[in-house]
Amino acid sequence: MIRHMPRTFEELVAEAEQVPVEGWDFSWLEGRATEQRPSWGYQRAMGERLARVSAALDIQTGGGEVLAGAPRLPRLMAATESWPPNLEKATRLLHPLGAVVVADPDEPPLPFADAAFDLVTSRHPVTVWWEEIARVLRPGGTYFSQQVGPASVFELVEYFRGPQPEEVRRRRHPDDARRRAEAAGLEVADLRFESLRTEFFDIGAVVYFLRKVIWMVPGFTVGEYRERLRDLHERIRDEGPFVATTTRFLIEARKPGAEPGSVPASGP
Repeated sequence: MIRHMPRTFEELVAEAEQVPVEGWDFSWLEGRATEQRPSWGYQRAMGERLARVSAALDIQTGGGEVLAGAPRLPRLMAATESWPPNLEKATRLLHPLGAVVVADPDEPPLPFADAAFDLVTSRHPVTVWWEEIARVLRPGGTYFSQQVGPASVFELVEYFRGPQPEEVRRRRHPDDARRRAEAAGLEVADLRFESLRTEFFDIGAVVYFLRKVIWMVPGFTVGEYRERLRDLHERIRDEGPFVATTTRFLIEARKPGAEPGSVPASGP
């Protein structure tokens, strides 16, 4: 029987440093990390809503993977993205489906006219400009979004950055999202929150995650954090997976007014 030697710290880190990180596809982590999914099934629920409207916008679409998974897109479908590698990937993926991808710096204003969309969606936006969302929604239109909650994966963040102040840990709280949505004139129809389990099985998964989700440890490089990475590698090797808590919330908010025009799910 052939026994395979465990991969070394240097091998795992070198591999993870070379993997492309554009887009929002985490399939490279299969078998190396797990993340419990929220119970509400965002992509399915988003797809159901897209099938009922005639014009929609997906903000911060990443590489377009989530939007492309919808069974049916409306007649007018737009998406925005700021990072050039993601723009290229989203364009290749979404254009054949009839969606236009627009370069946008993720700062106001959105490059669309007032009351342009029946539905605005966004999965894990980095920033949310509520006044702009309200502006581009038609009366009766809906904003539907799954967002990262407060102190998400902070066990990993604080391993590298040390204890974070309470005001940092509280950022992205769903109560704040409700307050800001209502201040922008939207009515919150649904707001749900869940704490979920995430596990990292090797140090390569940690390196890849921090390279991809760049706001977790801003400015992260292997060179700067090599010793902390080595210590974590030994901890995972000796004690098992590094466990962190992921937080997510779902928010659905409606712009007051008459219901916007829609198309039947079976329409052309």
